[in-house]
Amino acid sequence: MQNSVETHDFFLILLIVLLTARVFAELANRLQLPPVIGELVAGVVLGPSLLGWIEPIEEIRLMAEIGIILLLFKVGLGTDIKHLVESGLQSVKVAIIGFASPFLLGFALGYWVFDIPILVSLFIGGTLTATSIGVTVRVLTDLGRLDTSEGQITLGAAVLDDVLGVVLLSLLYEFSTGGGVNLNNLAKVILFVGFFFLLAPIVAKLMSAIIKHFHDLSEIPGLIPTMIVSLVLLFAWLAHMVGAPMLLGGFAAGLALSRRFFLPFGVSLRTSSSFAENIDTQMTPIVHLFTPIFFVTVGLSLNLQEVDWGSSFIWSFFLSLLAISIGGKLLGGLVIRQPWPSRLIIGTAMIPRGEVGLVFAELGREGGIFTNEIYAGMIMVIAFTTFLPPFAMKSLCKLVPPSQFQKEED
Repeated sequence: MQNSVETHDFFLILLIVLLTARVFAELANRLQLPPVIGELVAGVVLGPSLLGWIEPIEEIRLMAEIGIILLLFKVGLGTDIKHLVESGLQSVKVAIIGFASPFLLGFALGYWVFDIPILVSLFIGGTLTATSIGVTVRVLTDLGRLDTSEGQITLGAAVLDDVLGVVLLSLLYEFSTGGGVNLNNLAKVILFVGFFFLLAPIVAKLMSAIIKHFHDLSEIPGLIPTMIVSLVLLFAWLAHMVGAPMLLGGFAAGLALSRRFFLPFGVSLRTSSSFAENIDTQMTPIVHLFTPIFFVTVGLSLNLQEVDWGSSFIWSFFLSLLAISIGGKLLGGLVIRQPWPSRLIIGTAMIPRGEVGLVFAELGREGGIFTNEIYAGMIMVIAFTTFLPPFAMKSLCKLVPPSQFQKEED
């Protein structure tokens, strides 16, 4: 892999990456597909799989790392614990079963069926646990279902799924860098992650007070994005220093600054709604600038020409994982008390992996955990589970009329 390029060449590469990502994202959107699919395809087209014009050089990878951190910050900022509280035990059931089933089945398939090493199998299972709340919210909104019983249960489950997924990602990261799977590493990560999430809202509250104070005094525009990006980078550095992946810092920063984040014993630390909305508004253009670079880089890192498409492994691996990915999430929706069409809508809404699944897969590739064939299979599963559910949800929504959300107790 090329380590460095001349400055003028880097500018040209960055120009091509940004424009191609935008063009393919627009095309995907017009085809009623998630834009992230278009950005992934842009990387496949530009990279060694097709045209071979661009390599994932170090400078692009660095910008992609920033994109991952800001993406997880955006996910954390949009996390609304209120959805989980209001939807109660139903969301918890959907999240836990939809999280555990794909993870355990994916691990079992890799370890016992395909004879894949234990750490690789854990990463395979972990990648299948993801739910893209961005894709899910977009589809529910388009279908007019966001404020229905199905929509609120799904959002509550997706919130918990995000938190569980990031914690699992931290565990797998420690296993991959800390000498394998053992109880010492497990206890270490749980301790660090717990401490980090307890400390994050306190630091964020202090920082937000400082930012709001100087924002009122400053006569120069751009203070909020400058300070928030600095805060996110600080959290990313702190996460790395305690042995967790840097993207955990981005997620924790967003979660701590979210509109309705709270601690069981520290509700007073909640950030004001107007300030969080101001952060969201000013940070969105920056996030939208960097995150496509990450998704294009995922495509650039995939060399489909090196995959033996005539091998039975790649197809059996892909199809079996696809079945587990769909079945595991559907199972979460089927166990709750709702009409059967509603259960299917909720389970289907939890299927999209999208950007969160790509973060898992890319971490596995960067850590040397995934081979090219396994990585290709995982990317295919993520792609199919991202663009198929919206079409299925549209058909399912015709079977049951929208119902206003009402809190139900199990």
